[in-house]
Amino acid sequence: MKARVAVLIFPGTNSEAETLRILRDVGVHAELVHWSRGETLPQYDAYVLPGGFAYEDRIRAGAIPAHDRMMDDVITGAQKGKLVLGICNGAQILLEAGLVPGTGPIRRPTAAFTHNAPVPHFICKHVYVKLAIEPARCAITAALEKNTLIPTWAAHGQGRLAATAAHLDEIGAGGHLAFVYAHADGTTDTSATPNGSALGCAALTNREGNVLAIMPHPERDAWNFNHADHREGDDILVPSGGAALFRSFARALA
Repeated sequence: MKARVAVLIFPGTNSEAETLRILRDVGVHAELVHWSRGETLPQYDAYVLPGGFAYEDRIRAGAIPAHDRMMDDVITGAQKGKLVLGICNGAQILLEAGLVPGTGPIRRPTAAFTHNAPVPHFICKHVYVKLAIEPARCAITAALEKNTLIPTWAAHGQGRLAATAAHLDEIGAGGHLAFVYAHADGTTDTSATPNGSALGCAALTNREGNVLAIMPHPERDAWNFNHADHREGDDILVPSGGAALFRSFARALA
């Protein structure tokens, strides 16, 4: 029997349709779970938190949904080893909930994805992210090749990793830096990072490696029709590009 995956919908979530579609296209049994049905979450085997502006990003992005009752079950599941993937707003929620990088108490965040720099405005830009850990360090990336480069879309106003200098050192030394921003040829430098994110961070994982928080949207570059110049075959509906991350997620569930 296939593992069941819940795609969580908070008030203000968006991108859930693309996220659900690519999960199903790579063979995952995924279902949308509306906040009014949050009590059903324990029956699922893994969780995906898509992008959007949950609770209108009041206070700061991810702060209020991190305390939503749905997150009680996500936190409990993550602590039991269930896979959890957060994309954009979902990534912000995971940091606010303390699940990633997971170096402090639950719901006592030690880092945040906060306002972009040097200019704090919304960014909508095609970017690449490069796997910065050994693939097996995180269950969700375990089926990827070393240094895998994934095309994505950065679409956020608060995507810059911020933490104390000491904690940034801890993030680096602890293997929490899962993906970094990169150029199309795979090289990395500060000019590849569109939002001033510390360490060039595009994604973080927790100590146990079962939770991944990624800021750019791989589901928005996940089919051939999303990237006409780099198609994998002639069928425009074939999952490709950013689908690599979801295929790896599917392998981990299997």
